[in-house]
Amino acid sequence: MGTLERMRLVAERIAQAKRQGHRLVVVVSAMGDTTDDLIDKAKELHDDPPAREMDMLLTTGEQVSVALLAMALHRIGEDAVSLTGWQAGIRTDGTHGKARILDIAPRRILDELDKGRIVVVAGFQGWTESGEITTLGRGGSDTTAVALAAAIKADLCEIYTDVDGVYSTDPRVVRNARKLPAITYDEMLELAHLGAAVLHPRAVEYAKQYNVRLVVRSSFTWNEGTLVQEAAEMEQGIVVRGIAYDKNVARISIAGVDDVPGVLARVFGALAADGIDVDIIVQSGVKDGKADFSFTVAASDRPRAMKVIEGIRNVVPYREASYEEGLVKVSIVGAGMVSNPGVAAKMFETIAAQGVNIKMVSTSEIKVSCVIDNEKYQDVVRALHTAFGLDTAETAYVGGPAERR
Repeated sequence: MGTLERMRLVAERIAQAKRQGHRLVVVVSAMGDTTDDLIDKAKELHDDPPAREMDMLLTTGEQVSVALLAMALHRIGEDAVSLTGWQAGIRTDGTHGKARILDIAPRRILDELDKGRIVVVAGFQGWTESGEITTLGRGGSDTTAVALAAAIKADLCEIYTDVDGVYSTDPRVVRNARKLPAITYDEMLELAHLGAAVLHPRAVEYAKQYNVRLVVRSSFTWNEGTLVQEAAEMEQGIVVRGIAYDKNVARISIAGVDDVPGVLARVFGALAADGIDVDIIVQSGVKDGKADFSFTVAASDRPRAMKVIEGIRNVVPYREASYEEGLVKVSIVGAGMVSNPGVAAKMFETIAAQGVNIKMVSTSEIKVSCVIDNEKYQDVVRALHTAFGLDTAETAYVGGPAERR
């Protein structure tokens, strides 16, 4: 949707699907850099523009897209109607800039479908009970599409993007990364949280909650995409399905705090109050009644996090607070880990073989994450891809007799 020519191609693709007998609701984003341009204009007028007015401004980008796409469809003989978020019945909470969808009343959409029209809906936006326009934040159009699919009980929700599916890892790092024919909701959710930018976590959460069949496909090719579905429908025997990495990682360490109840609650409560998400938390041993602990935050949040830690020193006395940057979190993800022992051990052995030290570890039933220095992260990702049998479609790592992970 970056240019008018691309919009014409999108219209042709939609028309072809309509001619195959499908009833279609199409959710679109703003064209190209429209949103960034609008933000720049706002910042020229006001250093910190009111959130409500920003939502009023930014929603215009999607409204331009839906109107133009509907016109392009009419031009090639297809009856289409464009709807804003509020016309489509998308109701949200009142958090401007990152609102959450509360419910959808799709009566208008269903009425238009019954008239044989293609319904083109503005993504990324909704409205509150009091009539305020809101935006959904990052991934808002994907979330809109999945939520609408759930509301109208669609047979399928296709997400068209600039890649042709979900890959076993980043193809820019591993040349023989494979496109996955299918992946579970839980695996996709972990990968999305861990740095894979194909789908936003909120969209995957919605798909899982309402069991929406989801396909990720390319806007530029006709290649088959990746189906996101329930674990019960997946092929068995694959332990690790994908590898993700996140370079936006910083570690903060606090040394010499009193080993008494409530210390961690006060520290992480203060960080939460400032809107800072904490990921991995590790507490070391206790000596002379004092404890040390470390945690990771997004590198972009590190300055604010350190300011919060310094601000609570009178409430939570400590000997020293320090930070480390230049870190990468590398993660393996797979629903098969639940029933296969030795996966974590295999990961640690593979990383060690690259001469890389592991600084922190986090696990769940279907993922293991390790924080390492960023110098050799690409070598680590490649080695893990090979070690867990992801270089070829025919093989998959099966754990040995080590610990269960």
